[in-house]
Amino acid sequence: GGILKKAKELSVLCDAQVSLIMSSSTGKFYEYCSPGTNTKKIFDRYQQASGINLWNSQYEKMQEYFEKLKETNNKLRKEIRQRRGEDLNGLNINELRSLEQNLDDSLKIIRERKYHVIKTQTETYGKKLKHRQEEHEKLLHRLEGIDMNQGYDMLDREGDYETAFGLANGGGHVFAFRLQPIQPNLHDNGYGTH
Repeated sequence: GGILKKAKELSVLCDAQVSLIMSSSTGKFYEYCSPGTNTKKIFDRYQQASGINLWNSQYEKMQEYFEKLKETNNKLRKEIRQRRGEDLNGLNINELRSLEQNLDDSLKIIRERKYHVIKTQTETYGKKLKHRQEEHEKLLHRLEGIDMNQGYDMLDREGDYETAFGLANGGGHVFAFRLQPIQPNLHDNGYGTH
């Protein structure tokens, strides 16, 4: 805040054209320019007065960097074409062997990755299948339990009815038998009471 205030004061009190550019350690950017001008105009005036070109060195660095990127891009495009089997005429036997080795290495990496994905998917599907089988078995046990309980309820009620009927008619030798769950062939009404 204090430096910006001083720049404004200089601009007003001295009738000077002031440009101030600041960047903080946190990456914030602050800029002040005197009214009626901009930063580019002030840089241009500085270059004229001092005879120093501020942009040439920066432009040359950018041009060098651009040329390196362009060269790298062309090299990568050529490698891609060669890996596709194109643009092979200029290669000697050693370069062809190197290309073949690179392709073999790439193929091994791809194959390992593919097998890893297949193994992971197989394990996941195996776990899901096991979980579904466990759920299926639980549901079957619950269903069998419901069927057996319904059978016992019917036998109990029939037994009570027969017992009550027999006692009312003076029969004292009425016995009720429960069927075991492991004998499903005996689960009909004829074997409920004797």
